[in-house]
Amino acid sequence: MEKYKITEDIKTFGVRVKTFPTGIGEAFDKLNKELEKGMNRAWYGISWMDDKGNVIYYANSAELFPGEADKYEYETLVIEKGDYYSEGVKNWRSNLECIKDVFHDMMESGKTDSRKPCIEWYKSDDEMLCLIKAV
Repeated sequence: MEKYKITEDIKTFGVRVKTFPTGIGEAFDKLNKELEKGMNRAWYGISWMDDKGNVIYYANSAELFPGEADKYEYETLVIEKGDYYSEGVKNWRSNLECIKDVFHDMMESGKTDSRKPCIEWYKSDDEMLCLIKAV
C-alpha cells in the first residue's frame, strides 16, 4: 500500500449499478457509448456500504470541463482531494475477483477511513488503482 495525493476535488458523473456486481461492465459500456467520442476520459468505480450492508456502486467518468455533467443528466459524485492509500491491480480484467480482497485488506490496515468511498481508478485497459482516503 502506498500513499497517493489527489490535489483537487474530481467531479464525476455516471450511473448507479443496481445489480452490483453483475452490472458493472454494462454500466461502463453504456456511459462509453453515450459520452462524447474521442475524448481521453478518466473512469472511476465509486462504492460504499449502506446502513444495511449493501454495496452502493457507481460507474462514473470525470467531468472534462465545468458543466459537462449537466449535459447528460447523470448523477454526480465528487472524489475529495486529500491523502489516500493506494494499491495497484495489473491485468484487472482477468483479476476481477481479487479487487474486493484488495479493498478489504486496505480497510483492515487501520490506515484508511472506512466512512469514505472506495475508489477504483481505471487508468488503462490493463492497470487499475484502488484508493481509499487516509485517516
